[in-house]
Amino acid sequence: MDKGINQSFLSQTEDIFRLSKPDPASYSGLSLAFIGDGVYELLIRTLIISRGNMQVQKMHRQCSELVKASTQSVMIQRIFDQLTEAEQAVCKRGRNAKPHTKAKNATTEDYLWATGLEALCGWLYLNHEQERLMEIVQTGLAAIGYEV
Repeated sequence: MDKGINQSFLSQTEDIFRLSKPDPASYSGLSLAFIGDGVYELLIRTLIISRGNMQVQKMHRQCSELVKASTQSVMIQRIFDQLTEAEQAVCKRGRNAKPHTKAKNATTEDYLWATGLEALCGWLYLNHEQERLMEIVQTGLAAIGYEV
């Protein structure tokens, strides 16, 4: 891959820290959700801060609303049929995983669906499919009425 301005964050991280390229197929649904949670939250924080400078408390409230399990659950369920078969399989892999924790303010079903969305985000990120990741998040946000 050309080391230019269009090089992805993951590619740069792999190059700078001399990391081996990850094989997303080898990771469990929960491992994919682990990285996907961070990727999704960073994307949401980026969207919120791009709206202009505001009080940190206000940014935190807006972010929390979009990253909570119940919101992620609604998002992924509304767009699930628009995913490719491979994306659906990864989402199901994350959703069907057996987490050892539960979200504080979410139903078990919402938590599992949210884990599926996060696993999909992690899988796309590790596969260097940032454009598709952005497209899915944008479609999901639109599906819940959030204007980007």
